Amino acid sequence: MSGENKDIVGRALATLLESGSAEAVAPFLGDGFRHHRPDGTSSDKAEWLAAVAAALGPTAGMEVGIDHLLADGDHVVVHSRRRLPDGGPEIVVVDIWRVEEGLIAEGWEIIEPVARAAANLTWWAPDEG
Repeated sequence: MSGENKDIVGRALATLLESGSAEAVAPFLGDGFRHHRPDGTSSDKAEWLAAVAAALGPTAGMEVGIDHLLADGDHVVVHSRRRLPDGGPEIVVVDIWRVEEGLIAEGWEIIEPVARAAANLTWWAPDEG
């Protein structure tokens, strides 16, 4: 099951990145798809596809490189690096996808700007100054 789910997510991402079209990934998502952000907000399938279209659209030009694709049961984890063109900021992203009945049913996303990573290594330490 893990291998099949990893393949589903891998094909969805490859389709998205090769085509640059959010609509191309829509068939990989279940009708009840939900996407969750660290701030507690969620989006449905249509809202998430619109956000992806804006991020990957011709004017945005985001570059995405996948570093790791791991699966355990119905969950698939993707670790990627994303950069805006022309020397824009780089971010590292961890996406967790839940696959149900051959479709991506749910996703969670954690984003960290690479430039701020060092400051987040000691997030528990009080600010000095």
